[in-house]
Amino acid sequence: MMRRLFIQALAGAVFSTTALCALAQTWPAQPIKIIVPFTAGTGMDTIARAVSPRLSERLGQPVVVQNLPGASGNIGADAVAKANPDGYTVLMGANTMLMASQLYKNVPFSPVRDFSSVSLAAWGTLMLVSHPKTGIKSVDDLVKQSKAKPGSISFGSPGVGTPHHMAMELFKAKTELFMLHVPYRGTAGYTQDLLSGELNVGFLPVHIAQNFVNTGKLNALAVGSPKRHPVAGNVATFNELGIKGVEVDLWYAFFTPSKTSSTVVNRLNTEISAILKLPEVSELLKRAGMDAAASTTDELTYLVNKDYPRWGEVIRRNNISAE
Repeated sequence: MMRRLFIQALAGAVFSTTALCALAQTWPAQPIKIIVPFTAGTGMDTIARAVSPRLSERLGQPVVVQNLPGASGNIGADAVAKANPDGYTVLMGANTMLMASQLYKNVPFSPVRDFSSVSLAAWGTLMLVSHPKTGIKSVDDLVKQSKAKPGSISFGSPGVGTPHHMAMELFKAKTELFMLHVPYRGTAGYTQDLLSGELNVGFLPVHIAQNFVNTGKLNALAVGSPKRHPVAGNVATFNELGIKGVEVDLWYAFFTPSKTSSTVVNRLNTEISAILKLPEVSELLKRAGMDAAASTTDELTYLVNKDYPRWGEVIRRNNISAE
């Protein structure tokens, strides 16, 4: 009896492996769907729609973008996590997935275990800025003012758990500051109040922030990237200022469900990487405030494994939860 069950199980495993190999050899044989877990017009959506028609040309199959927003991206990510690992469902994800999955209770997927890394797509650098009326012209000014009067400095964000919020929480932890968080429902109101001086400081994407810095509406304090950004080459990194570990860049990437054939994943990596290196794609993303950047599958996996516990620690230390 036991021998028969073992043989049946072994036969099933062999059949499954054979089927996956056959799939990999014939892939793609039908349209591919890229799930964007946020609304149209967002950074992820822009990347997906820049890549999809070019990927379709290269693979010889339609590549359709589907927006599936909700729960800070968790709904769309969960749909991909539960999809068949056949290479026909791809997630346009970002490091926000690593944050959002830890902000909500009982999230039914793991961003570490339930996805196969395909390739990075782009980086988005954040800049810490202040309103001129605060008199804060440097990170040192901010630290001194905040420590002199804890809680007197206010910072905003587009919402609880957004990269802007999480970046400031990490900065606060590294500098041992206490500042008042004012969350908004979206970027418009947040940016408007930062420009009016209702908020003292905050993080903005570098391409947006530098425009306001150039016109004197905001002061640039530091960028949250490992290296200075070309758009703001005179603005130092936190690391240069002696504040280690405040690397808060947004990154965007493509994933498939876990257990997707490595042959399929590698083909997607090859084609998407080539697309991201096209000058017209790079320019399109740059106009949207992002820097195109491909990677190997291993490089992306390393990034996920490094950032997931890092942001989890920030969330738990500050008892942050989704509203």
